[in-house]
Amino acid sequence: MRNKNLLSIVCATALLLSCQSNKSFEIVVAGGGASGTCAAIQSARLGTKTLLIERTTWLGGMLTSAGVSAVDGDYHLPSGLWGEFRDALANHYGSLDALKTGWVSNVLFEPSVGNEIFNKWAAAEPQLKCSFNTSIEEVVRTSNGWKLKIRQKGKLQTVKTTYLIDATELGDVAKAAGLPYHAGMDSNKETGETQAPDKENNIVQDLTYAITIKKYDTPQPIARPKDYDPLEFRNCCTCQYNDSTGKGHLWSPEMMLSYGRLPNGKYMLNWSENGNDFYLNDIEYTQAQRDSLEIGAKAKSIRYLYFLQHELGMTNLGLADEYPTADHFPLMPYYREGRRFEGVVRFTLNDISAPYSQDKPLYRTAIAVGDYPVDHHHHEYKAPDIPSINFPMIPSYGIPLGVVIPQKEDRLLLAEKAISVTNLVNGTTRLQPVVMQLGQAAAVVACLALKHHCTPREVSVHEVQNVLLDNGNYLLPYLDVEKTDPTFKSLQRIGVMGILHGIGKHIDWSNETWINADSLLYSNELEGLASVYPTWKAVQNDHTAVTLKTLTDIIKEIGEQNHLFLSSSQTVDQQVNDIYHRFKLGNPEYERPITRKQAAVLIDQLLHPFETIDVNLYGKFSASTAKNIYTQKFH
Repeated sequence: MRNKNLLSIVCATALLLSCQSNKSFEIVVAGGGASGTCAAIQSARLGTKTLLIERTTWLGGMLTSAGVSAVDGDYHLPSGLWGEFRDALANHYGSLDALKTGWVSNVLFEPSVGNEIFNKWAAAEPQLKCSFNTSIEEVVRTSNGWKLKIRQKGKLQTVKTTYLIDATELGDVAKAAGLPYHAGMDSNKETGETQAPDKENNIVQDLTYAITIKKYDTPQPIARPKDYDPLEFRNCCTCQYNDSTGKGHLWSPEMMLSYGRLPNGKYMLNWSENGNDFYLNDIEYTQAQRDSLEIGAKAKSIRYLYFLQHELGMTNLGLADEYPTADHFPLMPYYREGRRFEGVVRFTLNDISAPYSQDKPLYRTAIAVGDYPVDHHHHEYKAPDIPSINFPMIPSYGIPLGVVIPQKEDRLLLAEKAISVTNLVNGTTRLQPVVMQLGQAAAVVACLALKHHCTPREVSVHEVQNVLLDNGNYLLPYLDVEKTDPTFKSLQRIGVMGILHGIGKHIDWSNETWINADSLLYSNELEGLASVYPTWKAVQNDHTAVTLKTLTDIIKEIGEQNHLFLSSSQTVDQQVNDIYHRFKLGNPEYERPITRKQAAVLIDQLLHPFETIDVNLYGKFSASTAKNIYTQKFH
């Protein structure tokens, strides 16, 4: 065992021993993957007694245990624990630029380093206990939570918990709990997505046994694998085997390899174009059956490595000693798809593409952000009946809270890829930064439900969002206002209220949303304010620039109409001066047009719409909690 794995082993042993003496927890997180680890860390940080159950010896799931240590998306949206993880990697390797070693990603690292970071986080939380090499054998609902039978090193134990978070790779725990779900492609008749096929099917995305290889000083030849045929990889790159069956652009061998270049002379082999993707739908199988069937995916990756060595002349490439496994393979394959459970809401492509024109304005309930394209891997499904899907271009987006709350269970939360989204949307929400945020959000919901002695669906949406904002999370993916900006929270709050709308863009491979913070505010853009305060009527089709005087007059009018508490000790003008100073907005000049940023901060700080008007899980305004929230905070 290498030295760099010793830390994780020590942490695992210490936490495991402390866990064995305590069998009752407030929250149990099933699955120590990217999402589950973040859920457990967030839960513990909020002071909740938490158990994390992981079937392997590592934390991090697809980021580490599956060897996919090239992060996809959210490079400019360092939300919550995803942002902390990125910064921890930059600190380890010296800078953010040091993470840009391959061209598939702006954040690449060695899987073992990611595991060490997650273990350090876990070891620092006194409320968190981890149980490694542990499987969940039985899930039983009780009157006030769950009773779990877990197996660790052959020993069966019983654990009780109030809340359970399913962060397993394929949604095994929520299935064991009896929750309804979907797997495979959805019908457009059910989802309303024109891009979905007419009929549903059980075709899932390819999985991959990604491998970490290293460039050695001497040749590292492996034996010719069984059933090896170089034509299997004929169009993985430019080579002597290319033929007309190839699709898309053929990269050079060097470009194919540098795609997943990691620090310290290592490479990630996770190549979809006639590389080592592998079709296998083993979602409904037992873990033992999966382990047996997935040997085929391992064999394909070995054949691929042999192809690189013997057909492309890359003789010095060999398996790196990266994982605590005898065969040097990752601890698990890279699953791109699992069960998708029925939640309070179901997030569709329509919600992403046109968030402001839906009957349910789910963007108002946003708790995580994503900006990756809708990317599905179906290269290796060989049957002729696979539908042809035209994947759409999308803007970046906010994910609604209701996707982590099951429709038919109030003591279980969903995370990882088990959230309530359509098959097409899973192609963008399945990526590492997104599931990290989703795990964090699910933990916040569970912790608040415990705190208020209510069900997750009764927790205030704005309270969840507020906790996330306080923990460095984005709610909506505005690129032009970083979270270090003093106006960040105000713009996020005004954005989810719908008072100002973001502008979505798609540029090449980049999906973006901008709030246009430094642009001038025009009168027609105040329709969002009128939707929050219907007693105030916006001037229709007025495209004049709004001055500071005009906006303060509007704020005074809305305050009077709604009996809002502005201040008993300061006039509105005095408050405006103070806000401009605190938020570094310049000097207030009442006859000059104001920017969208200035307007957002003034509305947020003077009217407090986010704190006084909550929304339900469907994004509709809910005045029932407004008086209590408002009274507690502002009187």
